[in-house]
Amino acid sequence: MSHAFKQKVFYADTDAYGVVWHGSYLRWLEMGRIYLCEKAGFKLSELVKQDITLPVVDLNMKYKCSAKLDDEIVIHTEISDYGKFYLTFQQKITDEKEEKTYINATVKVVAIHNDGKLYRSLPEPVLKILQTNAR
Repeated sequence: MSHAFKQKVFYADTDAYGVVWHGSYLRWLEMGRIYLCEKAGFKLSELVKQDITLPVVDLNMKYKCSAKLDDEIVIHTEISDYGKFYLTFQQKITDEKEEKTYINATVKVVAIHNDGKLYRSLPEPVLKILQTNAR
């Protein structure tokens, strides 16, 4: 399962050098994961009501080139793997025509209770959706 969306680079996304500030990429990657989860059938706010939170525990980003003010970028997200305890997303940020890749990222999340305790395995609502959509 995958999802992609377009995002315009705004002035607030850039730094003093006129290029996208590195933290803006993190926000866009999070948006991509949320949109993909919603497309798969679960809203993160609904999971919280079920005592399930999915924090990022590992993030590997490779910066390829810089996006700039007014660029139209595309955030691509897919679920690449999941196991007993984790869920892994592959993400990339490109230009509209995919001629330039700005960012490649691998993001791993785990399931915890709202009080911070780790689930011994992915909770049933998450696992059911993954088994239906991801593989």
